[in-house]
Amino acid sequence: MDKKAQFYKTYANIPLGLRNEIVVVIGDNEPLSWNAAKIEIDNNTDKVTEILDKLDQVELLKEN
Repeated sequence: MDKKAQFYKTYANIPLGLRNEIVVVIGDNEPLSWNAAKIEIDNNTDKVTEILDKLDQVELLKEN
């Protein structure tokens, strides 16, 4: 399963109240919540690779 699919699977299981919490910091200290990360991924921005790599590094992406 690719990282995008893993993200969507993980995101679907995040309680609504936690989706506004900061989950990753990218670039020059730019914090992103789960919701902001999803927007970036949905729109396939240039930040997607960095977001997914960082989430994978800290083992936040579901594999199954």
